[in-house]
Amino acid sequence: MAARAPHGSNQPPKIIIVKKIVDGGHGGHHGGAWTVAYADFVSAMMAFFLLLWILGATTEKQRKSIADYFAPTMITKRVGGAGGNGLFGGESLIDRDNYPHKAAQTGTKSLTIPAGAEGGKDVGSGTKGSLKERMAEDQENFAKAKAEIAKAMMKGGPLANLAKHVRFVPTSEGLRIDLVDDADYSMFALGTTMLDGKASELIGQIAKSIAGTDNAIMIRGHTDSLPYGDPRAMNNWMLSSGRSEATRRRLALGGIPERRFARIEGVADREPMIAQDPTDPRNRRVAITLLYRASALRT
Repeated sequence: MAARAPHGSNQPPKIIIVKKIVDGGHGGHHGGAWTVAYADFVSAMMAFFLLLWILGATTEKQRKSIADYFAPTMITKRVGGAGGNGLFGGESLIDRDNYPHKAAQTGTKSLTIPAGAEGGKDVGSGTKGSLKERMAEDQENFAKAKAEIAKAMMKGGPLANLAKHVRFVPTSEGLRIDLVDDADYSMFALGTTMLDGKASELIGQIAKSIAGTDNAIMIRGHTDSLPYGDPRAMNNWMLSSGRSEATRRRLALGGIPERRFARIEGVADREPMIAQDPTDPRNRRVAITLLYRASALRT
C-alpha cells in the first residue's frame, strides 16, 4: 500500500507490504491423514503375506479345518444332534436316539441310519440263525455223536477192544475223532490202504452216529516216518492219502452223503503225534473232523 508523501518533500511515498501467515500452511504436505492410509496398507499386506504363508505351510486337511473354523456348518434340524432346535428338543442329552451326543462323533442321523430301518440293541447279534446259535447246536451234536460212539464200544464185542484207539479232540475247526494205531494193532494192513475188519466196523458206527448232523467232514491221513524200499512206487504221501480215501468210502457206505465231504487229504509223516519219535506206530492214524457249520471248508 502506498502512503502519501509529506508536504514540501519530494521524497517518494513509502510502500508497506503486509504478509499474512496462515497457521498450518504446511498441512497438505506434513499432515496425519496419510499415516492412517499407510497403516491400513501395511496391515493388508501383512494379512496377505500371512495368508500366503498359511497356504504354503499347511496340508489340505489343515486348510479345510481352518476354513471350517471361520465358516462353521450349523445343523439346525432335530436329526442333527442332541436336543434339536429347542432345549434338548424334549429329550435327554444321552438319549439313544439323539445322535451324535459325543464330542468325537460327526455326521447326522439321516446320513448314517437308513430311512425306515428297524432294529434295536441286539441288531446283528440276534439268536435265531446266528453264528452263536449254530455253534451251540454243533457242539451239542458233537457231544451226542461222541456219546453214541462211546456207548457202542462199551457194549462189548469187536468194538470194545478199540476204545483205547479212539480219541475225541475238540479243536477250533470242530470235533476231531482220531483213530490211532499202536504197537499191537493197526487200523490198516501194514503198508496198505486195506481196512481191518474191526476198524471198518468202527468207522461204520461213526457214520451211523454222525448221519443225523449236517456238518461237513474233513479226513486227514497220517503215517510214521518209516520209508518204503522204492519211494517211486509207493511212499508215505500216497499211503496217507489212500487211507483217507478208504475211510471216506467206508463212511459213504455207512450213509454219509457225498456233499458232506469237504476235504480228503494225506500229510504223510509231517504232523507226528509223537514228535520226539517219528517212527512211533502211534503216529499212524486217521483223523475224522466234524467241522463247525460256520467254518465248513466247502468247495
